[in-house]
Amino acid sequence: MLLSQINLPGGGRAVVARDGSEAAIVKGATSVYDLALSAIRAGRSLIGEVMAHGLGETVDLAAIAAAGNLRLPIEHPDPAHLHLTGTGLTHLGSASARDAMHAKLEAAVETLTDSMKMFRMGLEGGKPAEGEVGVQPEWFYKGNGHTAIAPGAALTSPGFAEDGGEEPEIAGIYIIGPDGQPYRVGWALANEFSDHVTERVNYLFLAHSKLRQASFGPEILLGELPKDIRGTTRIRRDGAVLWEKPFLSGEANMSHTFANLEHHHFKYDLFRQPGDVHVHMFGTATLSFADGIRTEPGDQFEIEAGPFGLPLVNPLSKAASQAGAVAVKAL
Repeated sequence: MLLSQINLPGGGRAVVARDGSEAAIVKGATSVYDLALSAIRAGRSLIGEVMAHGLGETVDLAAIAAAGNLRLPIEHPDPAHLHLTGTGLTHLGSASARDAMHAKLEAAVETLTDSMKMFRMGLEGGKPAEGEVGVQPEWFYKGNGHTAIAPGAALTSPGFAEDGGEEPEIAGIYIIGPDGQPYRVGWALANEFSDHVTERVNYLFLAHSKLRQASFGPEILLGELPKDIRGTTRIRRDGAVLWEKPFLSGEANMSHTFANLEHHHFKYDLFRQPGDVHVHMFGTATLSFADGIRTEPGDQFEIEAGPFGLPLVNPLSKAASQAGAVAVKAL
């Protein structure tokens, strides 16, 4: 089952459930957030909660998307309590990229970059036995609900950015229960929009390169995630495909298990605050920047993969104006 959120013609928000090709309004549900908390209180799955509500009027999600009426598939009443985070160096990549990576890893340890050392740590300890803890991954913070951009809406770089490029990823969607227990709502496509030029200047600028907007959705996949996910990411410019490439995800194509990555995020008390929502992006091995593409305002990012329903589409807008140095006033 897939869940999404839409704007209603007369105003307001509705939850849409889709199983196969038919999508329908979930009766009496105005947000996935409230639906998830209701499922936790009732002690049942989110699918069970949807079925308890029942399905009503059918809708055409593709037409709703075309009209610009898709919302983020989950929102928090207070955007500051929705956290956008991620992990990197988690994916093995294509066969050719994997062979090149292994060739580099055969070099003496002292010649490896910090990135290569961390990637090797994941290969050696990122998939522990069930119930055990493996090596921790690279981790980064992207922002909160104020920087979460709805499917179909434009992604905007700050005026000081050097680049604005896509990263096609799978995101885990989580909500924290009243007792601090993390619950996985489901999985969604994500565009972990980043500044790759800034990151390339020095890897210690990674934190700066990641403090950008991001988009996820349009639909949340409930239940288990396939082990092998094969999708496509592309950029259109002036209506024509400028760049296109397949991407791989799922544990069959990763150096970490999702359980290990989830543990190393939620092991911090900070991230187990009741009622908070987390959108955690799990990394990628495919991005246009690596192929020499420089994006321009007006470009359109498209990310799709079979299990996730509608593609995630976002245009790139002109960078925000740069106001100069930010001055702090003393009180």
